[in-house]
Amino acid sequence: MSKRHIIIARLFIVGLFISFSAQAQKIEIGGGLGGMLYKGDVSTRLNPRFYRPAANMFFRYNATRSFSIRAGLAVGGYQAEDHYSNDPFQQARNYSFRSRTSEATVDLQYNFLNYKLLPKVKNWTPYVFGGVGLYSYTNAVVKARALLNFPLGIGVKYEIKRPWSIGLEFGTRFTNNDYLDGLGERTFGVTTNKIAQGNPALKDSYTYTAITVSYTFYKIVCP
Repeated sequence: MSKRHIIIARLFIVGLFISFSAQAQKIEIGGGLGGMLYKGDVSTRLNPRFYRPAANMFFRYNATRSFSIRAGLAVGGYQAEDHYSNDPFQQARNYSFRSRTSEATVDLQYNFLNYKLLPKVKNWTPYVFGGVGLYSYTNAVVKARALLNFPLGIGVKYEIKRPWSIGLEFGTRFTNNDYLDGLGERTFGVTTNKIAQGNPALKDSYTYTAITVSYTFYKIVCP
């Protein structure tokens, strides 16, 4: 191989390395611990009393300084009890439930502040996100799989020490489902008592709040 060819080959390898390094700086993986809350027929508002543990993991591609695409998995549960309501109807119904759930979501995230790739910059940003997902859940009455939900929420992340970041996030999963609690317009023949039925005009939803930790691949070590 001629000297010229060797130089060209070296420049090609260096170019590939720089390209891979630039892409690596856009890749982020992480996970979080938190909890879920349900809102529906049994709890018409978010009641911290019914908070149940949950966990998630995610892959985030930081396409630009402002926009990121994230894919995530989460598992958890939610519960509620009529007993704690001030509504006489709910007290008379005296219904309670527990559901387990898992989900897979994809969302688009917008960062309000730019992350800068400088050694001594303390990067942090609030952000909003929205997307689509599939979820499954199980309770004493219903077992459902691969239903659509629509995540929407806010968060903040802070780069504590490069490449590690921590974050706090709150998001609601909107659904077109009225049976997360096992109640609905009709409860699948379990009861003919109207007092034990749900409100068909009120669709169920659930929230996920988490503290997250993530790792950004800022560079690739050349072998």
